[in-house]
Amino acid sequence: MSAQSKPVLPQNDNVAHALAGAGGGILSMALTYPLITLSTRAQVESKRPGSETAFLAAVQKIVAREGVSGLYSGLSSALFGISVTNFVYYYWYEWTRAFFEAAAEKSGRASKKLTTVESMIAGAIAGSATVILTNPIWVVNTRMTTRKAATTEDGEKKDDLEAQKARNKKPSTIGTLLALLKKEGPQALFSGVVPALVLVINPILQYTLFEQMKNAVEKKRRITPGVAFVLGALGKLFATTVTYPYITVKSQMHVEGGKKEGVTEALKRVVREEGYAGLYKGIGPKVSQSVITAACLFALKDVLYEYSVRLRGSMARKALA
Repeated sequence: MSAQSKPVLPQNDNVAHALAGAGGGILSMALTYPLITLSTRAQVESKRPGSETAFLAAVQKIVAREGVSGLYSGLSSALFGISVTNFVYYYWYEWTRAFFEAAAEKSGRASKKLTTVESMIAGAIAGSATVILTNPIWVVNTRMTTRKAATTEDGEKKDDLEAQKARNKKPSTIGTLLALLKKEGPQALFSGVVPALVLVINPILQYTLFEQMKNAVEKKRRITPGVAFVLGALGKLFATTVTYPYITVKSQMHVEGGKKEGVTEALKRVVREEGYAGLYKGIGPKVSQSVITAACLFALKDVLYEYSVRLRGSMARKALA
């Protein structure tokens, strides 16, 4: 069979986009994970004098107590979580995008580009599916990230030998999961799912803004990885800043899985106990991490997608040769 007669892979390949998103997410998460650790611990710690520390001081505090590895507590579950999260999200986002594009073509619309409303619907569908499927993973990850902090805080009151043992005892992903199920039951895996569903608005805002900026830029120039990096950073900066109070509440619910408290009650409690500033604990490292991660993801995703399509095309040609 000649090269000209061989079938061409469809460019709108949901699985290829999903794999590219998962790969980009893993690389971005690995680069920025210490920022996640700092942000998560700030979100769930109790309000006490001297608990708020500057960025460098917080890093030094963790490294002094736990070593550099303390900045990477729960990394394995986070990498697994982000790979599944991004795979599910991009699969459903691209599936919905393809549906809207096909509908636009069928209706004879001049442009197949997603409108603002279509981008928001695609983000809502993809985000909701992702939350339901991956919430248990992030509950376990939050427990691992914060359990280390709790252990070392208690260790200050023990003698040196006990404190050293506490520092050396690193909870595994499976161990954390089994302990959680034993103590709190399966329902604890879905603690924080309501604010997580509310937070679906985060990727909706992010991807809607990204798509609209991308459409505007494409009229003037080609979208390179560098351009995608900047657009992705801007979209995530806006989305994370707007939705951060719900991120704080979600993290607290993940840790306090057995506590029956609604989202509104949790928000009011934080404001009552800590003031409105309490809703934004850890926002500095979180915004930094989110922006860098999103920017790297958008820059890497298209590169990985094109590589995936070329690889599958090569494999298909060999199979048909």
